[in-house]
Amino acid sequence: MIQAKIEGPDIRSLEAVVVRFVGDSGDGMQLTGTQFTDTSAMFGNDVATFPNYPSEIRAPQGSLYGVSGYQVHIGSIEVSTPGDNVDLLVAMNPAGLKTNLYAVKPGHTLIVDTDSFTQKNLDKAEYKSNPLHDGSLENYRVIEVAMTSLTREALKDVEGLDNKTITRSKNMFALGMVYWMYHRSPEHSIDFFRKKFKKKPELIEANTKVLQAGYYYSETLELIPNSFTIAPAKMASGTYRVIMGNTATAWGFLAAAEKSGMDLFLGSYPITPASDILHELVKHKHFGVSTLQAEDEIAGIASAIGASFAGKLAITTTSGPGLALKGEALGLAMMVELPLVIVDVQRGGPSTGLPTKTEQSDLLQAMYGRNGESPVIVIAASTPSNCFAYAYEAARLTLEHMTPVILLTDGYIANGSAPWKIQSVSEMKPIKNRLVKEASESWHPYDRDEKTLARSWAVPGTPGLEHRVGGLEKDANSGNVSYVPENHEAMTEVRAEKIRRVQDNIPEIVPEFAQEGELLVVGWGGTYGSLHTAVKQLSQEGYSKVGYAHFNYINPLPKNTGELLKKFRKVIVCELNSGQFAKILKINFTGLAPLQYNKIQGLPFGNEELIEAFKKHLA
Repeated sequence: MIQAKIEGPDIRSLEAVVVRFVGDSGDGMQLTGTQFTDTSAMFGNDVATFPNYPSEIRAPQGSLYGVSGYQVHIGSIEVSTPGDNVDLLVAMNPAGLKTNLYAVKPGHTLIVDTDSFTQKNLDKAEYKSNPLHDGSLENYRVIEVAMTSLTREALKDVEGLDNKTITRSKNMFALGMVYWMYHRSPEHSIDFFRKKFKKKPELIEANTKVLQAGYYYSETLELIPNSFTIAPAKMASGTYRVIMGNTATAWGFLAAAEKSGMDLFLGSYPITPASDILHELVKHKHFGVSTLQAEDEIAGIASAIGASFAGKLAITTTSGPGLALKGEALGLAMMVELPLVIVDVQRGGPSTGLPTKTEQSDLLQAMYGRNGESPVIVIAASTPSNCFAYAYEAARLTLEHMTPVILLTDGYIANGSAPWKIQSVSEMKPIKNRLVKEASESWHPYDRDEKTLARSWAVPGTPGLEHRVGGLEKDANSGNVSYVPENHEAMTEVRAEKIRRVQDNIPEIVPEFAQEGELLVVGWGGTYGSLHTAVKQLSQEGYSKVGYAHFNYINPLPKNTGELLKKFRKVIVCELNSGQFAKILKINFTGLAPLQYNKIQGLPFGNEELIEAFKKHLA
């Protein structure tokens, strides 16, 4: 918690604060965190979030592995990560306290629901004694609240509520307390209740009463002598909304369809953490969107290939296990040279792995996970908000180069949220599709653009444009099946050269902070916020020879990559895997021996761990 000044006897001004809500998966921590985020964003704060929840739909109540959490970082300054150290931990049960106390610095605040600290729950959390009584929390400011009892008292006169509903409302009591502490108005959440529960007025009344009860209860506590305020952040003028990465991805495809003048098709099989893209696009039939929830991953991509063959902007969404299943069909789309975007929202693996945790371990699969010589374009989004931009970019590249594009995001940015400046489609980069509308005597299905080598795209049923496509090797001109050895080699080289020429249609990479010097920090994908924040702090501490290069274009790499890497004495590649991007750089640049900093815990990088690692190599 960074204290800037005292505004008055009861309100202190802060630059930034990190709040984490934790409890059972049925305690509504995701909703509580989302409401605090949205309210703070409406006030004008910069925000970053980190939802963290168990894989099971409903893990055993009170268990350590069943804890669901939601972390929010709000500030009047730039906020690029959900934060390392928690200023306020709201723990709804002993298990939440046990698994999250490590993140709270001594001297900072805990709010706990004392009603949940029963012997049964303490045993489930593997506490040998009650931490509220044994002195183990004496280095923290502990606010003990009988939250469940106070919630029941607030709702005793509300009709139509069962005991379960009353108990589950206690998350709003906690939210009301946090609103008072950080000088947030509860009105945004009350408006949310009115819209969400408009057909259930008893739930509007219940949630409103409990929220207000928690808000006014905080005024009576001697342990909270002050409330705090975080001023609005200085951001570029415009209209903003808080957006989740998966929602931004869906909207990016909507914008690309509008800009290219095409209808959008999504063929997908639900899989964590990618399913929200399907859920979002289902809502937009009025924009000409068609969605198919397929019976499996293979059917999902096969339906998208069929839609692309029929002249649609076609996408399919998945996570790592699904990408493995889609490999054969992806090779078909590459062989036929049809536009197709595959979104892989990465999660912890292998196999079922850690479905609700983040990782960057699908990179080599995206690059090489197909039989034969099967190069495709691979790009990666790096923040929840720029998922929009890179979904749009994936659509642009696939339509202009007539080859599949894999868009990598991950669970961290897909489920996280951040402010996003609403854009006008008219201001976006143009997208050229290669649809052929009329036949000509000289037309062949594999006539190629001289600059990009992209073939033309004919919709089935167009008179005079009948042609044959398929997975067998084809003649370079007619598209007919060909077993001529020299033709196969030539076609393999053409497909590879198509990808290399994408370099002419993507930007060069520009490092942040130092442009040359002692250490270049390299990252890709969803690690941007953590790495940017760490290098920025080093720069502010006087380390002027540290640069930061973040890669969103993986295959092909930006043209100037090799030149940039040579400008620094040391290069350290930071990834949430065992070193996959480092391998790609070593393959592409002979003699490069980068340092590595890797983490494979299902968690994002922390700011302090990165700074410690970088200083070690700068010593």
